[in-house]
Amino acid sequence: MGDIITKEQIAKFITRYFSQLDSDDEKIAALNYLRKIFHELSPFSHEPVDLVLWVKAEEVVANDYNPNVMAAGEKKLLQHSLQEDGFTQPIVVSEGKGQYLVVDGFHRQLLARRESEAGKRLKGWLPVSCINPNRKGQPERIASTIRHNRARGKHKITSMSDIVRDLTRLGWTDERIGQELGMDRDEVLRLKQISGLADLFQDEEFSSAWTVL
Repeated sequence: MGDIITKEQIAKFITRYFSQLDSDDEKIAALNYLRKIFHELSPFSHEPVDLVLWVKAEEVVANDYNPNVMAAGEKKLLQHSLQEDGFTQPIVVSEGKGQYLVVDGFHRQLLARRESEAGKRLKGWLPVSCINPNRKGQPERIASTIRHNRARGKHKITSMSDIVRDLTRLGWTDERIGQELGMDRDEVLRLKQISGLADLFQDEEFSSAWTVL
């Protein structure tokens, strides 16, 4: 066997390499490259949080379906947290076509772009964690966003009904919508009722307790 390389030697070599880099862009590119290698070798390579990358803020694009609403007081608190605690959670994104579509963290990425202490510290960069590649389809991304929001936040009911309507039109059954979004069958049907579209109910059977408006 050849000489064994120790982790201390690797650390010294990496430190020496970074000392030769002049710009932040070069250092961030090197960090992202090394993190991807570490991620491939990691026993947790199937976990998105195992790989957090720094990307240019302009490459992060908001989705057009997020029904999560943040009150003014909560938004102010989030801004204060970003200033005092720093960025403790990456923005969850779906990578594709040279950009990163926000799945979770819309308000964090929005506040981090502004002229604030957090924005100045980040210098136009944002930390992102990419969802698993098999979740990149539009319905899967929508479901992932809803799950993140429902696990901790609030939803605008009319927007949720629009989500259910869109997923139905994309071919998802009530059972799958309920399973993916954490709803029971009645909740799915009520949201379909709110949207007021008769074609969503053509295959449904209603109990006597239901009143269709």
